[in-house]
Amino acid sequence: MADDVGTEEPDEAHRRPPGVDDATIEALGMLTKALEYTERARGHLYAVHHMTGGADRMLAEAVRMLRQAGHEEQAGLVEGELLGRDVIPGMWTYQLIEAYDCTYYRLFAAVEEQVRQDLVAGRRHLAEAEMQRAARSRRRGHAAP
Repeated sequence: MADDVGTEEPDEAHRRPPGVDDATIEALGMLTKALEYTERARGHLYAVHHMTGGADRMLAEAVRMLRQAGHEEQAGLVEGELLGRDVIPGMWTYQLIEAYDCTYYRLFAAVEEQVRQDLVAGRRHLAEAEMQRAARSRRRGHAAP
């Protein structure tokens, strides 16, 4: 099945601007990859946020169950030491996310975008688009980006 469904030329958004060399494309690819890792780290912070919140709700249920089973002292220990506790001094997990966003993530994303604007008119994923073009065949599902 050798259907030619794509064009030979990539779309403008994924075409290297004139005069941009391989080293620049590689450097921008690495910068974007670093941003993507930061995106993943941010997602893990949300996972910590959700899991910690879920654990706190389970603690509340454990306190209720301990009391119901007649273990007031142990219920009081769990409630007093763990239930609703800061994960680091003065912060719950949502505050960790907000601090990460304000002091690191947003700046990282803005700098990455600025560098792309400066060097390739803001075009994204040029290294990946070039890898895609080099690897594609002329078969269905392998259209040029």
